[in-house]
Amino acid sequence: MVANTRFIQALKREPVDRTPVWLMRQAGRYLPEYRKIRAKSQNFMTMCKTPELAAEVTLQPLARFNLDAAIIFSDILTIPDALGLGLDFIQGEGPKFAKPITNIAAINKLRILEPEQDLNYVMDAIKIVSKELAGEIPLIGFAGSPWTVATYMVEGGSSKNFSKIKSMLYAEPDALHKLLDILAKNTINYLQAQIIAGADVIMLFDTWGGVLSHNAYLEFSLRYMQQIIASIPSGTPSILFTKNGGKYLTEIAASGCYAIGLDWTADLQTAKSIVGDKVALQGNLDPCILYAPDVVMRQEVAKILNIFGNDSGHIFNLGHGMHPDMDPAKVEFLVNTVHELSGR
Repeated sequence: MVANTRFIQALKREPVDRTPVWLMRQAGRYLPEYRKIRAKSQNFMTMCKTPELAAEVTLQPLARFNLDAAIIFSDILTIPDALGLGLDFIQGEGPKFAKPITNIAAINKLRILEPEQDLNYVMDAIKIVSKELAGEIPLIGFAGSPWTVATYMVEGGSSKNFSKIKSMLYAEPDALHKLLDILAKNTINYLQAQIIAGADVIMLFDTWGGVLSHNAYLEFSLRYMQQIIASIPSGTPSILFTKNGGKYLTEIAASGCYAIGLDWTADLQTAKSIVGDKVALQGNLDPCILYAPDVVMRQEVAKILNIFGNDSGHIFNLGHGMHPDMDPAKVEFLVNTVHELSGR
């Protein structure tokens, strides 16, 4: 178990010496050392399924930047991959499933996984990283939300209009609920196994929750994330990130999570006033500001930090992940600037 670092303190809304910072996709293609490993690997999933490689990639940004947390290198689609849907990553297209879910019969064939066996490579990578970190900074484990994972399973990959899964939602809601229930149970087991392996914090990525109507979000997305959060052992902080979820802040704050991740479309001041002292907030710099001159980056970082001032309960992060063509020097400037400007 990691010490009570500033990241853990901020998640608990306790006073910190400076604002903690980590970045979504901080281990990724913008780093030349990552690209070197990727070039030698058969494919993306080979990296994920080789614990030594996944651990090495997880640790790469920590060797460069003074980050306050690590996040295990993996993917939100590990569960459907283990369920036998035939996951592949197509260059320029993203994830594709050879056996998408098209009807209730396919849903009925899905099983409850044994994560220590079916997803053991993730737990092995977490164990390696946890040992390397030696309690100095926390390790974040994660999973995709049931709704988000289901979108890929039903659509067969990425989607622009989500017509297939929304058709199921409105025409066959019972079938979709059954799929989401299976995914929620699998996610609970998966995250509990990650915690046992050494993850200090758990994060749920609800990438596509924001495409739902308000009532549909509550019924088909947040409902299942609440079940997962309720299953996390007491004392393990949880972060819930719904992309374009700024309109659901009141409901998310009541979900039981420790912190809400905000994308850059949300107004941090408004979010702070809505959630009060119920939860911490994580975010929410527009990732594309990393393309700007340093002086502009510094101004934008200051704007976000000034909203909190010396109040507790803020973790600095991007509003979404790093882009592959970003400059590592910009990341170093960003991280150092957050720590400099937020010094109490």
